[in-house]
Amino acid sequence: MRKARGLLVMVGVLGVTGVALASPPPYSNSRYSRSSSEYDYAPVTHVEPIVRQVRIETPRRECYDDTRYVESPNPNVGAQTVLGGIIGGVIGHQIGHGHGNDFATIAGATVGAAVGYSNASRKYGPQGREETVERCDVRYEHTTEERIDGYHVTYEYNGREYTTRLPYDPGERIKVRVAVAPAE
Repeated sequence: MRKARGLLVMVGVLGVTGVALASPPPYSNSRYSRSSSEYDYAPVTHVEPIVRQVRIETPRRECYDDTRYVESPNPNVGAQTVLGGIIGGVIGHQIGHGHGNDFATIAGATVGAAVGYSNASRKYGPQGREETVERCDVRYEHTTEERIDGYHVTYEYNGREYTTRLPYDPGERIKVRVAVAPAE
């Protein structure tokens, strides 16, 4: 009895599966599909550009002359400092005795250079001259410009008016897709 039931269940399953596999699925043939699309052309009745304001930043280089006073040391000051150092070193060498002679020479040269520099700085002072240098800066000019982002297009098809947005101006007519589908 168990074998008979199992056989009956197996025949039933195979029968249902065979029927399901043999029959085509609904709407599989393109001739009988749920919807089909075709293309047509519709007259354009109105086109309006979509305009936005854009801020443009343009760099501009501006140059100008900058005049300034530049000081440079007077060469006479340097010569006087060296001469003072030499004289001070000779005097220090004459004063020092034994191991202190080297120390006295160095000290005399240092004091003599300082005195020579001080004397020359008061007498001659620094030299100066005017120097002109070209300086440049970058400045930014801001302007506003109009740019077209797309178009609002109004067209008519089968007595009805439609509106869409396109990235271009379609001209006098627009290609439209016409879809036919059964009412459900």
